[in-house]
Amino acid sequence: MALKIQFNKTALAQLKKELKVREKALPTLKAKETALRLEVKKAKEELIAAQKIYEKDLQNLAEYGKLWGEFPDDILQVKNVEVDFKKVAGVKTPVLGNVEFNLMIDSFFSMAGWTAAGIALIKESARIAIAIDIVKQRLSILEYARKKSTQKVNLYEKVQIPEYKEGILKIKRFMEDEENLEKSAQKILKDKLSQQQEAA
Repeated sequence: MALKIQFNKTALAQLKKELKVREKALPTLKAKETALRLEVKKAKEELIAAQKIYEKDLQNLAEYGKLWGEFPDDILQVKNVEVDFKKVAGVKTPVLGNVEFNLMIDSFFSMAGWTAAGIALIKESARIAIAIDIVKQRLSILEYARKKSTQKVNLYEKVQIPEYKEGILKIKRFMEDEENLEKSAQKILKDKLSQQQEAA
């Protein structure tokens, strides 16, 4: 969208004000973009680390092999997942809090001896799977915010600030030209008047 310019002092003052606002905001926007870029990187690293732990846990679960056939179905259910929110560079992002489980068993006495260890493994795997989901959500939010922040920095830096500077320059030149024409017209009028007075 091209900047609409009116060639007067009011428009010049308005453009100067708008330019000042954008030049003042640009460093803050750049800092926010940098912070978001770092947070995106951290979230990606956290996601990769969590996925590696999850894969390792699945391998640990696979070691029990045939014993899982004896393991009771639906013995464990996720009861509650607490999700806290943390602001990162002004962006609200989810952080995993406490994960609560419901144990659907009355007594361990009728179970195999390794059931308690199996439950602990399943709880840890479920918690990591939930953590991976939360990190994915956080990463998505951060990437979107970083993208928007980058767009705004580019808009200010590459489009609006140069347009305002050019607009200010055009108005100044127009006003200078107008002033010069006015002075020239006054000089011509003065010369004509002095010629008429000499002729009379």
